[in-house]
Amino acid sequence: MILLLNFSLFLLAFFSFSNESFSLSDLQIKRFCAKEKRVSLCIKNLKEKRSDLQKGKLIEIPVKAYKQ
Repeated sequence: MILLLNFSLFLLAFFSFSNESFSLSDLQIKRFCAKEKRVSLCIKNLKEKRSDLQKGKLIEIPVKAYKQ
């Protein structure tokens, strides 16, 4: 019984932390780029990164510093 419980917990952890990535939808890209100066360039870059991510290529994600 304990073995079955341990196995089921292992499977639950294994499938919940699988290697999945979710890309942005077109609407989310437009909302994100609405704040930028060059909207069309921002949309183009994010769509290219999304397609690279879906193909399995590595992409760079910029990290913005948090101001306190």
